[in-house]
Amino acid sequence: MDGALTGRRIVVPETREIELFAGMLEKHGAEVIRCPMVAILDAADPVPVLAWIERFIETPPDDLILFTGEGLQRLNKLAATKGLSEKFVAALGVVRKITRGPKPARRLRELGLKPDLPVEPPTTAGIIDTLSTEELAGRRVAVQLYPDTPHADLREFLRRAAGSVDPVLPYAYASAADAARVVEVIGEMAAGRVDLIAFTSSPQLRRLQQVARANKCEDSLAEGFAKTKLAAVGPVVAAAIDAAGWQVAVAPPDNFHLRPMVNAIVEALG
Repeated sequence: MDGALTGRRIVVPETREIELFAGMLEKHGAEVIRCPMVAILDAADPVPVLAWIERFIETPPDDLILFTGEGLQRLNKLAATKGLSEKFVAALGVVRKITRGPKPARRLRELGLKPDLPVEPPTTAGIIDTLSTEELAGRRVAVQLYPDTPHADLREFLRRAAGSVDPVLPYAYASAADAARVVEVIGEMAAGRVDLIAFTSSPQLRRLQQVARANKCEDSLAEGFAKTKLAAVGPVVAAAIDAAGWQVAVAPPDNFHLRPMVNAIVEALG
């Protein structure tokens, strides 16, 4: 422990890697307030997802857009339950893989594959900009989507530019944190007793706003955000914070993982 964050109180709304993230901050002396905001679940109806996997294996598309590592992992997991994982990975190997950010790239590497067309910046707009320079006419494009986002701009772009589009949504978000715990955290921020809240996904921000609306404490949330520094792990989260009318104070300049996020927090608060 180097003590760079001693005396600092940091809210961590992460769910899946909450202990890893919290532990990294605690090694620097921070007091971490754990408040997991969002749980990730398999799609409620696996039938259309499995049908997509079977189409993908039988007739691999020309391109596959991967938004998230979580999505790729869950597709492969579902394929494995039907004994199709090996065929699914083989099909992945022959399509052009377009990745948004480091997480789907990491999942591909775990499968012995790699991205063919990484997108910069790793946003939906970045995907559109990148593919705008590519010839998509007549190409079949598969898209792994993620929940709570309509992707209307991308869908319209692909409808005009590509031969066909085959989307799949392999997982869903579910609220994880107890509303009372979220309200408590909002109160701590409004009272000025939190130095920073570290967002690692945009659904965390939406969950916080939803709880504030449902519990009539939107003014307290606004007050809390005015007194608390907001950290974003990458440009997608930063864009969501900006769209909500708030300002990102801390973000890694590149390499959007937890370690660079922690380094950025230490530099800003240490």
